[in-house]
Amino acid sequence: MKIGIIGLQNSGKTTIFNALTGLSAETASFSTQKIEPNLGLVDVPDERIDNLTKMYEPKKTINAIIEYIDFVGLTSSTGNSDSFSGEAMSKIKNTDAIALVVRNFDDEVINQTLGEPQPLKDIDSIISEMIISDLIIAEKRLDKIAISKKRGIKDSAMVIEEKTLIKLIEHLNNEKPIFEFQLADEEKKSIRGFQFISQKPLMIILNSDESNFGENTELIQEIEKKHQVIEFAGNFEMELSQLDAEEALEFMEDMNIKQSARDRLTSFSYKLLGYISFFTVGKDEVRAWTITSGNNAVEAAGKIHSDLARGFIRAECFSYNDLISCGSEKGIREKGLFRLEGKNYIVQDGDILNIRFSV
Repeated sequence: MKIGIIGLQNSGKTTIFNALTGLSAETASFSTQKIEPNLGLVDVPDERIDNLTKMYEPKKTINAIIEYIDFVGLTSSTGNSDSFSGEAMSKIKNTDAIALVVRNFDDEVINQTLGEPQPLKDIDSIISEMIISDLIIAEKRLDKIAISKKRGIKDSAMVIEEKTLIKLIEHLNNEKPIFEFQLADEEKKSIRGFQFISQKPLMIILNSDESNFGENTELIQEIEKKHQVIEFAGNFEMELSQLDAEEALEFMEDMNIKQSARDRLTSFSYKLLGYISFFTVGKDEVRAWTITSGNNAVEAAGKIHSDLARGFIRAECFSYNDLISCGSEKGIREKGLFRLEGKNYIVQDGDILNIRFSV
């Protein structure tokens, strides 16, 4: 899973990045010339894979991974499409979701330059940038289609794409992001190659002070009218990420925080994207795999390797909960909980799969 972290300059997004990854990317209360994003890989915490490792004692254990990409800070000049152009920002098109960090903290230096925090205004400003960027892309493509039609080039795929783009342009011109627009499957397929920014799932990270963290109910409710939102005390969370587990727990209790920023955002992201985990187990390796809820056994097999999907025969399957309840695979079989599933089986969260295949 790839999550792009964006935000206005001095919103504290790199602080959030550090809190999530445990890294120490440079932060500053002023604009920098840095254009390359910060990258960080984080194991997805999952008690189930820890227990499977104890049970199977494999040579290696591989958790699911989230890649966080901290992009350069955006300017607040709504209407400047350059904010979403260039080599660095083009990488955002390959992300699975966008985490938009908005400032909800006071800083003497930042306040003098940018004024007091205005989270709702900042959210609207960035989404407007996304809309303008997508509108430019859609209009350019529509112009190219018109040229092709004049040259006598036309097929059914182009017709669907043209109709879809016309709908999207009308929607974007009403200052609405694409993620608010319901697209049919064939329409989604026709524009898949564009990776429109405002089409991606969006989560808001409200970056608060330690002093006002947990006291922003009305603001959060206002944001929730349109977006999924989670609140962090960014500086505090960054400091926590540098401590050992025991020390961090003590400070978390003082702030009434039950989970680290990393754990909370992981759960939040899985829910937003509709992701689930299945596992493969054995003496060589215990591994977690991430798929979308509703994926079938063939799609899960393809996540492991394309050959497994191409030559899929059956999936040997049992659930993590049944395994823990029975204590072993032998117990699973004795109680008749071991199953053979076909191509159309919908994989469930916590399934343990072994794919039978032939190529």
